[in-house]
Amino acid sequence: MRLPARRGRTALPSLAAGVLLALSLPPWGWWPLGLAGAALLYWRLAGQRARARLWAGWLAGLGCYGPGLMWARTFNWYGAALLIALEALFFATAALLTPPRRGRAPAFVAAGTLAEAVRMTWPFGGLPLGGVFLGQADGPLLQLARLGGPLLLTAGVWAGGAGIATLVSGLANRRAGGRAGIRAGTPSGTMVALRGAAILVALGLATAVGSLAPDGGPVVRSVTVAAVQGGGRRGLNKEEVAPATVFAAQLRATRPLLTVASPPSLVLWPEDVIALDGPLHGSLQGAQMAEEARRLRATLVAGVTEPGSSTTFHNEIVAWAPDGRIVGTFEKVHRVPFGEYVPYRSFISHFANLSEVPTDAIPGTGTGLLRTPAGPLGTLVSFEVFYANRSRTSVRAGAELLIVPTNTSSYATAQVPTQEVAADAVQAVETGRSVVQAAPTGYSSVVDQRGRVLDRSVLGRPQLLTATVPLRRGFTPYDHLGDLPFLVVAGAGLVAAWAHQRRAARYS
Repeated sequence: MRLPARRGRTALPSLAAGVLLALSLPPWGWWPLGLAGAALLYWRLAGQRARARLWAGWLAGLGCYGPGLMWARTFNWYGAALLIALEALFFATAALLTPPRRGRAPAFVAAGTLAEAVRMTWPFGGLPLGGVFLGQADGPLLQLARLGGPLLLTAGVWAGGAGIATLVSGLANRRAGGRAGIRAGTPSGTMVALRGAAILVALGLATAVGSLAPDGGPVVRSVTVAAVQGGGRRGLNKEEVAPATVFAAQLRATRPLLTVASPPSLVLWPEDVIALDGPLHGSLQGAQMAEEARRLRATLVAGVTEPGSSTTFHNEIVAWAPDGRIVGTFEKVHRVPFGEYVPYRSFISHFANLSEVPTDAIPGTGTGLLRTPAGPLGTLVSFEVFYANRSRTSVRAGAELLIVPTNTSSYATAQVPTQEVAADAVQAVETGRSVVQAAPTGYSSVVDQRGRVLDRSVLGRPQLLTATVPLRRGFTPYDHLGDLPFLVVAGAGLVAAWAHQRRAARYS
């Protein structure tokens, strides 16, 4: 079917903009493509009526989240299609809220940032995976996270796109001899280009400030950490792998630590690699872990699941001291909807087979801080690594190192594991803490407080990552400020931009 020319001129660039944003994300990720996608969308929204902007934004959302959330087909294809279509509505809303002419640049940045803030929290606790900020984890804009977390990093992408589009548009008009500026009251190509350059300079200065801002303070001391990856076949759900097999693989992968010259003081196992059909206390696995901690003479941290009732279970991270005592437990707060629990289960069961999620995880509470002999640890369990408030809460409670016990073994591709490592980098920069991640089939990783990935495992293989990492107590600006100041500025900017648009329309 051939699109009408006018609709095609809107649809094709908008869809392409979204695809460019998606290609900036891991595992494909090259960060400049995110800025290029934002620029193309900003250019396409110029002068469009509300309905066209809504259409353009939704298509850009489909282009971004279609590839960016492709992992969701692991659960079922129709659920993935519905998820992508609904998530694209956040792009559509942001595009609708961008004025067609005056005040476009600040409104574009503000609307895109506010839409992402809502997407990160709603519905069902939000879905930060696939967010454009993850595409900047290996680029210079990452340092913005030290000032404003993922939201300021998101704003940086949209601002960079607006600046590039404005600069290119101005230069094009200037080369065309100013024909685009013939109408009275329309700025010249040179003026438009200068505005674009000013946006990019301001973004560069903000990034420079971020890179120079406090990044966790001086090193208090250092600890040697080992992240243990048991290995195994990927793409299998928990019903297809016996818990004893997973537990045995972790024990085998840990054995080499008993003979190393410089043993670690902290050994990190992944999430839910100890799956129990009864309570941890008094279990054979609990006794084995206590003995393992004593043999290693190290703090041993591991993920444990145990039943809460016939319909619920606990997803916990448990820390054993070198003498075998349990010294801390943290229960996962941010559960994965439709993965660890099913919202509105009784209603949804009429339309979908829920046999792969037979019980619901009980939501935990608390900051995620585990006080252990190895040091105070901020715990982000798997999905929680995508949520800035989880790390910030634990750091403000006293965490000096962030640990990420995770389990992405049910995903056959590298998409979710690579996005998780990108989230590690963002978390490290925004908190000024090193991050150590352990996954049963990968990726396990070590990231420093500047967001540099120092080591990363190979998917599927049994592997030990050992590193000496610093502990820090200082705060970054984001640790102090959180998201609220940037949300207020974005809201005020959006209102001011629309006021300017209305005023200009009234006098034109």
